[in-house]
Amino acid sequence: MTNVLVVEDDPLNMELVCEILRSTGFIVHEATNGKEAIEKTGKQLYDLIVMDIMLPGMDGIEATRIIKRKPGYEKIPVIALTAYAMKGDRERLLEEGFDDYVPKPVDVSEFMRIIEKYKV
Repeated sequence: MTNVLVVEDDPLNMELVCEILRSTGFIVHEATNGKEAIEKTGKQLYDLIVMDIMLPGMDGIEATRIIKRKPGYEKIPVIALTAYAMKGDRERLLEEGFDDYVPKPVDVSEFMRIIEKYKV
């Protein structure tokens, strides 16, 4: 089973993403901000992280940088989940260290296609 950490501050987006992941066989853990995600990754190794970019306090880019420096997390895929959907945003986030990109609002079939690549 694939353990995934979903980092999302919006309750409706969290519910949607978690439901999609659970329905496709992922074991889902939740964090509502970057600090909480960093703490949780210090206690458990996840197989995949779905990271919102606009989070309270610390944004998802900074949280991802910190997590990717942790032992065991260097190669763990992190998918950006973001309302940034303008031309060039996908490329910018991939350059920042994300492994994939899902724009909001979430297109369920596209999201499922992307996450299936990371199922272990």
